[in-house]
Amino acid sequence: MSEYDAVVVGARCAGSATAMLLARAGMRVLLLDRTHPGHDTLSTHALMRAGVVQLDRWGVLPRILAAGTPPVTATTFHYADRAETVALREPLYAPRRPVLDTALLAAALEAGVEARFGADVTELERDRSGRVTGVRFRVRGPHGGEHRAGAALTVGADGMRSGVARAVAAPTTWQGSAASACVYGYWPAAAASAYEWFYRPGAAAGIIPTNDGQVCVWAGLPAAAFAAERDAGLGGLFAAVLARMPEMHAVRAAAGIGGDRVGRLRGFPGQPAFLRRPHGPGWALVGDAGYFKDPLTAHGITDALRDAELLARAALDGNRAAFARYEAERDALARPLVEVAERIAAYDWDLSDVGDLLRTESAAMRPEVAVVRSFDDDEATGTTRRAA
Repeated sequence: MSEYDAVVVGARCAGSATAMLLARAGMRVLLLDRTHPGHDTLSTHALMRAGVVQLDRWGVLPRILAAGTPPVTATTFHYADRAETVALREPLYAPRRPVLDTALLAAALEAGVEARFGADVTELERDRSGRVTGVRFRVRGPHGGEHRAGAALTVGADGMRSGVARAVAAPTTWQGSAASACVYGYWPAAAASAYEWFYRPGAAAGIIPTNDGQVCVWAGLPAAAFAAERDAGLGGLFAAVLARMPEMHAVRAAAGIGGDRVGRLRGFPGQPAFLRRPHGPGWALVGDAGYFKDPLTAHGITDALRDAELLARAALDGNRAAFARYEAERDALARPLVEVAERIAAYDWDLSDVGDLLRTESAAMRPEVAVVRSFDDDEATGTTRRAA
């Protein structure tokens, strides 16, 4: 059995970022995933300010830019016939997930992380006290087989249906009830440079500039409506929502969005938000494995990158108090966002109050920007302590 300081299960943005930070600090890290992160996955794409700050601090942002990810220089909120545009002092970005995830994976590998793909985790190992001490996993393919990896820390970064969370019976500490569904696809675009968000009673939509000269166009609706109308197919649901957004036509024309859709439509039926306890004896959770909120906020990737560093700092301290602090810091930043997201995802607002909800959401994002900027001012930052 190979021994590591940490085994990270899940190599998407949360897992690769966590593995990278631990390895940069001198830990021996094994990263496992069932698939390679070069494959696409469901995603909102959009990074918020704290996420861009993190990628820049880590030296990963140049890889995102080199992949042709366009800058987003403004955000416009459309409330039927009224629009509000916010110019951004610094650009945001919305990379396709294979671009973002492989950039973080490359940085992790350069830091010395050992990665295995096509790996199915079959069991968590424990000592007599019940503390998690590593994993058993099976590698698929002609050169696969059964393997064991011991570790002082096993990290579940394996999504909202996390097998690690299930295996350790991680308790839910907060549970939402509302959920929004969405359908999205990609179209060629000649001049898109802004996040465009559209709101009508009972529906929402957006345009997100991303890689390959394309935009992601999404249509949102309550999860209950998605389930009730699913017989119409994703195309029917998508068309029905956008038919309620006539103001989108002028925006699409101005951004040069036209031609045939690139690839198929994809749909997400909705999932109520939750927070799970993100740590226990020998284990921790990060990203959607520990905290999921409605994708209507387009904030999930930013949360994952933030929490990767909070967890890495706790792991380097390695004591119970540090992991308790990780949970407290995560929750202090997450709760205001998840609570306003719950209200937006309920779709019981009208155009007179949704703007107030969105401004509340924006205000809830500011503390995390200050937190991630403060990491470089802390001499005990977890990204450098062991390596120094």
